[in-house]
Amino acid sequence: MDKIRELELQAVQTRRDILNQGPRCGCRVHVAPALSCADILTALYFDVLKIDAADPQRRDRDRFVISKGHACPALYSVLCRRGYFPEEYLWSAKQLHSKLQGHPDMRKTPGIDMTSGSLGNGISTGFGIAMGLNYQKIDAKVFVLLGDGDSQEGIVWEALMAAPNKGCRNLKIIIDYNHLQSSGSVDKIMNMEPLADKLRAFNWNVTEMRGNDMADVVKTLHTAYDTDAPCAIIAHTTKGKGVSFIENNNAWHSKLPTEAELTAAMAELDQAERAIRER
Repeated sequence: MDKIRELELQAVQTRRDILNQGPRCGCRVHVAPALSCADILTALYFDVLKIDAADPQRRDRDRFVISKGHACPALYSVLCRRGYFPEEYLWSAKQLHSKLQGHPDMRKTPGIDMTSGSLGNGISTGFGIAMGLNYQKIDAKVFVLLGDGDSQEGIVWEALMAAPNKGCRNLKIIIDYNHLQSSGSVDKIMNMEPLADKLRAFNWNVTEMRGNDMADVVKTLHTAYDTDAPCAIIAHTTKGKGVSFIENNNAWHSKLPTEAELTAAMAELDQAERAIRER
């Protein structure tokens, strides 16, 4: 089986884990934002990043920061399936004393490089990590995943201006551009366009990709990894991708699915898996 098909199958598992976390933990999780970036995180952790689950603190490992920390169900899935912690952790998320909290916590969860939660902080912390690696002459990359609603914060634009100015060639950012935030349409609340032109004006090497097309995701991420420049990737995605009645439905930003909804969603994912295997 070729690499892309294997990653597509892994992304189906990521989506199953996202949908199961809420019901099995008995609490709401941010379903749609996590489904949006499931392909990107699957590609990063199973193909792109230089990491070692047996040595999570390896000095020369690549780092990852999720700025849209509420999408952590997707991150928890890939960390689990990559071997950072046992599957049972997934079903204790957001519980008292759990290793997996409602936003990623580097003090609790193996494989988390930076605590996140307050939107807008991810790129600034990623910028700081990248600067620190450069200062220590450690050859490692730093990837930061931002949301488009997350990117409205002023601190994001300060970091966007500063990172290329300071020559952070090892910093790579991905904007999950699904055009929806918790309270509605990004385009109506705070239009980001022309986003690519703005990033180029700040001296980023800008590319765009279909963020739910695994082949395009893998190709674009590897190109950014190998590019000796601060790279900004605009990932055109669909919020809730993978389940028809969740896609572009902002009611699913944070929701606990009913038993019937979960059954219907799993049936769609089973069908998606069969289509991949039969291709």
